[in-house]
Amino acid sequence: MNKNIDENVVEDFGHEWSNFNQDPVPEHEIEDLFKRYFSIFPDEVLSNKSIGFDLGCGSGRWAKIIAPKVGGLHCIDPSELALKTAKMKLTGFDNCQFHQSSVDSIPLEDDSMDFGYSLGVLHHVPDTESGILHCADKLKPGAPFLLYLYYAFDNRPYWYRLIWKLSNVIRLAISRLAFPLKKMTSLFIALLIYFPLARVAYILEKLGVNVRNIPLSEYRSLSFYTMRTDALDRFGTRLEKRFTKQQITQMLWRSGLENIKFSSESPYWCVISYKKKSIN
Repeated sequence: MNKNIDENVVEDFGHEWSNFNQDPVPEHEIEDLFKRYFSIFPDEVLSNKSIGFDLGCGSGRWAKIIAPKVGGLHCIDPSELALKTAKMKLTGFDNCQFHQSSVDSIPLEDDSMDFGYSLGVLHHVPDTESGILHCADKLKPGAPFLLYLYYAFDNRPYWYRLIWKLSNVIRLAISRLAFPLKKMTSLFIALLIYFPLARVAYILEKLGVNVRNIPLSEYRSLSFYTMRTDALDRFGTRLEKRFTKQQITQMLWRSGLENIKFSSESPYWCVISYKKKSIN
C-alpha cells in the first residue's frame, strides 16, 4: 500500500486538472509563470542528452515547456485523470513517459536522473520530507532538484499571517464539499476577492506604490482563468502544509541535497538544490 498519499487530495486534483487543463491561459502568461518558478534552475542541465522527472505533473503545463529541451522526461502523478490530461497536452512529444505513481513508489532507478522538479505538490502529501527524500534518491550525484512548497509567511508582517489564518478556516470548510460545490464556491472567491485585490494592486503599482504586501498582488497581471484555478487549488484542497525557509532547508539537507538557493521573488518558497556527490 502507498503510505505517503492522501486519496482525497489525489481525487480533487484529478478533477481540477481535467476541468482546468490550462489551455486557455495566454502563452505569454504561461511563459511568465514558468520563468517565476524556473528562474533559479540551471539551464545548462537541459540538453538532448539529459533525462529527468516532473513529480506531480498535473496538467503537464511545465512538462510541455521542458520536454522540447531534453532527451527524456518522466511525467509522474498519482491521479489517472491528471495523467490523461497531461498526455493530451503532450501529444507529439515522443520523449515523454507517463507513470501513475505516488512519490513513495516512483518507478525509476535510484541515481539515474539528470534533473528533477516538483512544483506545488509535496505540501499536499502526509510526509513532505519523505517525499523530498524519495525524489532525491532518483537523482544522480550532483543533479539539481527544483522544489516549490507553500511558504509559512515567514517573510510577511504579522497582520498578513493573521489574514491567512482567517482564510484557512474558510478553506477547511470548503475543501470538504463535493467537487461541483468547491468549483462553484472557488469561482465566487476568485471573482469577489482575487480579481478585485489583484486589479487594485495593478493600478497602485502603475501609480508607483510598492504592492508587495497587498494580499494576492502576485495575480495583478494574470488572467482570471489562472485566478479561478488557483482559488480552487487553495480552497479546495483538504491537506495543505506550509513551511518556513529554515524548515525547507533542513528537510533538503537531511534528504541528501546541498548548495541550497531560494528564489528572492514570488512564488515563495521556490528553491533549487543539488544531490550531494558523497554522503558521509
